[in-house]
Formats: sequence, C-alpha cells, structure tokens
Amino acid sequence: MSRRAGILEFAVLGLLRESPMHGYELRKRLNTSLGVFRAFSYGTLYPCLKTLVANGWLIEEPGNAPEDALAAPLAGRRAKIVYRLTAEGKEHFEELLSQTGPDAYEDETFAARFAFFGQTSRDVRMRVLEGRRSRLEERLEKMGASLSRTRERLDDYTLELQRHGMESVEREVRWLNELIESERAGRTLKGPAHGDPAHDTTEGAPGVLPRTGDTPGPDTPGDTTT
Repeated sequence: MSRRAGILEFAVLGLLRESPMHGYELRKRLNTSLGVFRAFSYGTLYPCLKTLVANGWLIEEPGNAPEDALAAPLAGRRAKIVYRLTAEGKEHFEELLSQTGPDAYEDETFAARFAFFGQTSRDVRMRVLEGRRSRLEERLEKMGASLSRTRERLDDYTLELQRHGMESVEREVRWLNELIESERAGRTLKGPAHGDPAHDTTEGAPGVLPRTGDTPGPDTPGDTTT
C-alpha cells in the first residue's frame, strides 16, 4: 500500500468513528476539515471504501432518504450507501492511533495524525509532537549548513527563497514547542468545531479535533489527487 493510500484509509476510519456517513459526506469532510485532502476524486475514495469493507473494517447500509436527496445530484446512486465503522474497524483505527514510529513525523502523515489528536491519548500525542519537532530541527540544521556552503553562488532571489523556507520551518518548530508545553502542563486546547467532544482515554486530556488546513509550516501537503 502506498503512503497516500494508507493516510486516506486512516482518515476515513477516523471520520467514520465519529458517525456513519455516505460517500458524499466523507468527501466533503476530507476536503474541508482535513487540509491534507483538499482535492481528490471519488475515483480515489470509493476504491478505498471498497478495500475497508473487504477487510471487515466497514459495513455498507442503506442511507436515509433526506440525506440521499441532497447528495444524489453529485454522488448519484453511491450516495445511497452509508458506511459504518465495525468493531474490528474501530480496533484497527485505535491501533493506528497508537503508532508513534518515524512515519508519524513525515509531512503528509503528521498532518493527518494531528487532525485526530482529539481521539489520541496524551502520551501518544507527546511522542508524535516531539518526534515531529526533532525531525524539523534536523531539517533546519541541514538547511542552514547547505545555505552556508552555497550562499556565495546563489542570486538574491534564490537566497530569499532559502531564507523563507528556513523561517517557515522555524515557525513550525515554535508552534510545536507551544503545543508540547501545553500538553505537559495539561492545558486544554480549543474544543472540536462541531459535534460532541472527541473521546480521549487520558483523564483531563484536551478534547480537540484540530483542522489540518490550519497547521502552520511549509510542508503541509495540499493535493492528493490520483
């Protein structure tokens, strides 16, 4: 499975953990709430849903008539199918949420992981945030070394672009420092923008579902069109 396919499956499972949805609703939420999926097609979403159903992580159910009437003009007959997370799907998603390996720190993966921090325990959030910060600090060090070696050979515009890139990474590191400090202090972040507070298994942990599109930094991906 490609990394992008894995991220999409993770996001679909996370959204369906909140509530069952049909394809039109899922695509809208992925586009508007998760910036990592600003543009992708039904041709990408439905094969993903089919795979999740085949794995036993989702089931298909008949949709409600009012919702179908709204979605039908764009999604056709497919909008009549509502996707619901199974117990096995929930267990699989929670297993994915608990992973804190290097893949969790990558640009695309981190954006999706951060979007579901409201459903993630505090200790896992801390490991992911600290891993991401370390990854960016290493990137800053390499960028600075490269700039020092090539400064004299670059024109003013290329130098300015290099500086802009470094400033953007530095800005994200500062943002991560603030988040890590808040997590350590147990301070509550802003709650979910919609629906009930997200479930968190850690007592006192913030119930928050941040929007990936609001995440600062130059490396937040935008287009996963296939």
